[in-house]
Amino acid sequence: MRKTSRDNGEGMLSPFNAGAVGAGGTATTTRFWWVRHAPVAHEGRIYGQKDMPCDCTDTAVFTGLARQLPRDAVWVTSHLRRTHETARAIVRAGLPGPDPIPGPDVPAIPDLAEQSFGEWQGLTYEELRHSRGAIHRVLDANRGHDIIAVAHGGTIRSALGLALDLEPEACLAFTMENCSITRIDHIDGPGLGHGWRVVTVNRPPR
Repeated sequence: MRKTSRDNGEGMLSPFNAGAVGAGGTATTTRFWWVRHAPVAHEGRIYGQKDMPCDCTDTAVFTGLARQLPRDAVWVTSHLRRTHETARAIVRAGLPGPDPIPGPDVPAIPDLAEQSFGEWQGLTYEELRHSRGAIHRVLDANRGHDIIAVAHGGTIRSALGLALDLEPEACLAFTMENCSITRIDHIDGPGLGHGWRVVTVNRPPR
């Protein structure tokens, strides 16, 4: 029997249980569990799309993530190593997940990467368009499932912009801490309009 986000495998209810936000009836709910990667030692420099490692030594953080995230979920990451390292640390902390990461069961999607910060630009319309397109592709391939997406602050802000129909500059108003969880559901059913519902933003891992 497939576990849902109601059951974290330890007989405990997730704080984000699907029943709290489900539409009922014939609606199909797809739950995106966005996780920002672990901290990067950037020495005060903007690193954007630079492929840097992250610090996954705080085991309590990853234990907290493993406790809150759903089991039997689809996993995706960006193509940057800090998302792969974060995803592996979550699995090591006890959440069943695919192996290897990235691998056949964990697509590494370049369009989910952090935006480039060349020339000091913020979240541009073009970058937001690419991120939103990638989110739709993941949604279309996994409707009705939990999706753990380990990504970047800019990517998660783009997902919130898509859900809330925000202009790109407005997305920058969201704080997005390392290893935080942002839950956004897509509800596909009659009379549901835009179809997106934001459940939680920047939730700490413990």
